[in-house]
Amino acid sequence: MPELNVLGEPLEPCSTDPETGFQRDGRCSCHDADMGRHELCAVMTEDFLEFSREQGNDLVTPRPELDFPGLSPGDRWCVCVPRWVETLQAVRKRHIPETTVPPVVLEATNEAVLDTVDLETLRRHAYE
Repeated sequence: MPELNVLGEPLEPCSTDPETGFQRDGRCSCHDADMGRHELCAVMTEDFLEFSREQGNDLVTPRPELDFPGLSPGDRWCVCVPRWVETLQAVRKRHIPETTVPPVVLEATNEAVLDTVDLETLRRHAYE
């Protein structure tokens, strides 16, 4: 059975350049072995990449041994649901720039995210 996105439609690819997803297949699919829950497709912003680095997760530096190309603003990437939520909470509590929360590609975000983030919040942060 094909996976669905948060809109209840077939899950679209997030990115094949760079190739994202827990299995590096371009999709933000659910996998039992994926403890980080790479299920949310987001468009990287400079502010998010810096915030993530400050939290100890450098998404900019390439790590070939992990099949990780390094990301730039504008890249689409399957981010960890807890990291996206943490970023949203930091924007609200610490009054850091709204652009720190990376925009969500709803069509490529797995419906499993809805158990953590409601659709209204995702829509408010949707990529245009």
